[in-house]
Amino acid sequence: MDVLRQLRGFYRERLNYLILSILCLAAATALGLVYPQLLRKLIDDVIKPGNYGDVLWIAITAVSVVVVKALLQFLHGFFGGRLGNFLAYRLRNACYEKLQFLSFRYYDTAKTGDLMSRLTGDLEAIRNFVGFGFAQILNLVLMVAFGSTMMMTISWKLTLLTMITIPFLAGVALKFESKIHPAFQEMRQALSSLTSAVQENVMGVRTVKSFAREPYEMEKFSHRNERYKDNQIFAAILWSKFFPVMELLASISVAVLLLAGGTFVIKGEMTLGELVAFFSLIWYIIGPMWGLGFHINNYTQSKASGERVLEILNQQIDVRDKPNATVLDPLKVKGFVEFDHVTFAYGNKMPAVTDIDFKAAPGSVIGFLGGTGSGKSTIIQLLMRAYNVNEGSIRLDGQNISDISVHSLRSQISTVFQETFLFSSSILNNISYGMNNVTMDDVERAAKLAKAHEFIMEMPDGYDTVVGERGMGLSGGQKQRIAIARALLKNPKILILDDATSAVDMETEQEIQSGFQEVMRGRTTFIIAHRISSLRHADEILVLDEGNVVQRGTHKELIQVPGPYQEVYRIQYADHLARATRTEGEAESS
Repeated sequence: MDVLRQLRGFYRERLNYLILSILCLAAATALGLVYPQLLRKLIDDVIKPGNYGDVLWIAITAVSVVVVKALLQFLHGFFGGRLGNFLAYRLRNACYEKLQFLSFRYYDTAKTGDLMSRLTGDLEAIRNFVGFGFAQILNLVLMVAFGSTMMMTISWKLTLLTMITIPFLAGVALKFESKIHPAFQEMRQALSSLTSAVQENVMGVRTVKSFAREPYEMEKFSHRNERYKDNQIFAAILWSKFFPVMELLASISVAVLLLAGGTFVIKGEMTLGELVAFFSLIWYIIGPMWGLGFHINNYTQSKASGERVLEILNQQIDVRDKPNATVLDPLKVKGFVEFDHVTFAYGNKMPAVTDIDFKAAPGSVIGFLGGTGSGKSTIIQLLMRAYNVNEGSIRLDGQNISDISVHSLRSQISTVFQETFLFSSSILNNISYGMNNVTMDDVERAAKLAKAHEFIMEMPDGYDTVVGERGMGLSGGQKQRIAIARALLKNPKILILDDATSAVDMETEQEIQSGFQEVMRGRTTFIIAHRISSLRHADEILVLDEGNVVQRGTHKELIQVPGPYQEVYRIQYADHLARATRTEGEAESS
């Protein structure tokens, strides 16, 4: 029950629903004890002496008990359902909120399918148990207590004889629980893996088809599906072993009851009506024991699910605001960025960047060039406080960004990522995402600067055109230009372009670059690029290799110095340089 205690804060406000649900179920259970007494009365006081005048009131009493019991069962379901739904609602919101604030470090290893499984199937298992299962387990205890008490009032000897197998029933149930819980944990993990496989396949369907990897994906899914099937079979085997033993022990109790009870009736130690009533009451004990496996099943599933949900809720947030974090005044932010000997590593790996040191004056343009894994994107992510630095510090207008509230810091930064993400919504909503009180003129101006306005207007519904999931239906360049428009509309003090024009052609890149010249004025801009053409106008270019700055300077300075920058320049402009050399040679020969 430790999981339920940890989740108590989510249903404490509606604890009265749980109490009312339990009381209604307990009252319904208590009313059920009237039936054996009516049977005893009917046999001993009506049928045996022939006093048939009492049949009517016995029938009326039975009907009244049925009606009241049905009402109590309804109230139990009503209050239990309200409690379960309230808990699921609070938990779902809490998990989603936690996912919004979890750091990038968590998402580096998290799987979308697994998270979806936790927020759907696991939450449903918790809802069912808290809403109904918990009350049912308490009711099981009440049924055994009520039933055994009434049996003792009829015949304590027969009670002791028939209950001789009850401890064995309880022992088998507890042993079953100890084995089924790990099985359900493994089953939930297997289901998460299966869900992740489906999610990845659907999201990457174009890549799968372009590489003709359908057979491979089917085989991968089949392996995960087989793992889930094996877990289901293992759980079914446990159940198949459990139920026959339970039924055997229950049958022994009934056989002892009939043998000993019949002997007591023959000897006159108890009446026939009492034996019939006793036979009805024994099921008040055997029934719960049989159902104990079902309740243990629900409990173990909810326990395994609760542990998985708590993993999210208890996950540490690496990047969080300090108690007295500064909230930036947008009107006072200048955009002066300083990296002071910054070193950072992902987990226990080798440092991704080492001793990064530079200053970006307000309105300046800083470029980053380097191969894959050189640390370019890491520098940008550290500026956004996606991660905390290991050594050194990053300052904005002279203040350490770790002392600034994360929301306030990021509200001054606008980023165009290399991998463009668009929501399944209209183009208008994608461009104005996160912005309030923007006019249509503002949206169109940003789209024109990003060279996106023309192709948007050619679409059937213009800016109201709904794009598919992750921008399906648009080309890579179109998605990237919409993302650029979204970044420009934010009107930030710091603009980050992470290879923002990689998906457009050279001609469009030149048009977008010319538009950038206008929006860069008064903003500190960081450009990550593989194309020299995107960096040549930067105030300073940092060339990185394996997390270290190996060259720095302007475009004119760097192309004059032997090194990585000059090599990239020669490769990208080889044709241009060759043409220039031929022209010079022809001029000399003439």
